[in-house]
Amino acid sequence: MKLAVIGAGSTYTPELVSHLSELAVGEVALHDIDAERLEVVGGLARRMLDRAGYTGALVQTSDLDAAIDGASFVLIQIRVGGQAARLRDETVPLRCGCIGQETTGAGGFAKAMRTVPVLLELADRVAERAAPGAWIVDFTNPVGIVTRALLDAGHRAVGLCNVAITFQRLFARLLGVEPARVLVDQVGLNHLTWIRAVRIDGRDVLPDLLAQHGDSIAEEIELPRSVLDDLGAIPSYYLHYFYEHDRVLAAQLTGTPRAQTVAEIEHELLQMYRDPSLVEKPALLNERGGAFYSEAAVGLVRSLASDDGGVHVVDTRNGGTLAGLATDDVVEVPARMSAAGPEQLVQKPLAPELLGLVQHVAAYERLTAAAAVSRSPVAARKALLAHPLIGQVELVDGLVDSLVAEAVR
Repeated sequence: MKLAVIGAGSTYTPELVSHLSELAVGEVALHDIDAERLEVVGGLARRMLDRAGYTGALVQTSDLDAAIDGASFVLIQIRVGGQAARLRDETVPLRCGCIGQETTGAGGFAKAMRTVPVLLELADRVAERAAPGAWIVDFTNPVGIVTRALLDAGHRAVGLCNVAITFQRLFARLLGVEPARVLVDQVGLNHLTWIRAVRIDGRDVLPDLLAQHGDSIAEEIELPRSVLDDLGAIPSYYLHYFYEHDRVLAAQLTGTPRAQTVAEIEHELLQMYRDPSLVEKPALLNERGGAFYSEAAVGLVRSLASDDGGVHVVDTRNGGTLAGLATDDVVEVPARMSAAGPEQLVQKPLAPELLGLVQHVAAYERLTAAAAVSRSPVAARKALLAHPLIGQVELVDGLVDSLVAEAVR
């Protein structure tokens, strides 16, 4: 089996490869358009795989066709425009009075407009050159919109985020159990999810978890404990952009953009990666984000390849899983994986206070995916008007003119 990583010059790649030796992969192909970064990051990846006893081939290439030829799995983790584009996505909305975040709100819209056309071109190459039945596993944000665009275009794709596995590891630590015993029943859209049940060996322990550890969980997601108690669920960290919009916006207006911090971390990481004696991912990588990214990816690939029936939280078509959403909406839910793809676990209906927001953002995601393909300024404005964090004509016109004008011309 061959596995290709597109965007392998990312500083995330050592996190990804740290568990690849657990898979029956005969060849790993690392691809990036930045040859210098690929050489540095790929060098560390090679040393890590050697240390882990990986006996397959490791190929580094800037030739996309060579990377995906015959691949059974193509993992995509690209950032179109690099950190400079992220900084723009996070700071320009602030001038219009909107939250600046690279996946949520106006920043995520701009990123989708840049990213979706590139991902679709990549996916077309995968369809032409990869192994029959190859899977595209998308880590590229905004995952929900990108996965929708891929599925709309007929590609065999699934989206993956590290939020669910991060919660799983947190809950396992708080409860003193092995992570494999913990099933996180996380539902909603990518970066707009709530945990409505936490099952250990099939028993829901969420009430006990909230009673014993609710304060520390609330601190982790930067929301008041009362929100968790009122909802009877644990929102993802990204809900604080909605539930505490004004506080977050005020903090962003005076704080250091996350993009600037990440760029500084990346610079330091790349310097570390150049050290030929470094054979493991440095602790600083945890500050970059993407915790447990490797384990989530390896677990998903293993289940798709081996037909083991493992349950993973993924981004996929709704079907009839969440009532109140269209069948072709892309939702983030637990699904049992097989070689045929995800089979979503049965879900009870979302409570009104969850469903209303999910429907609102799902409409925005549908419009954004269409705008990214059509390149229409009118479609772009409709998408931004539909977003609950934007939704005003003056804001929309300012954002289209200042943030996404290049993308929709």
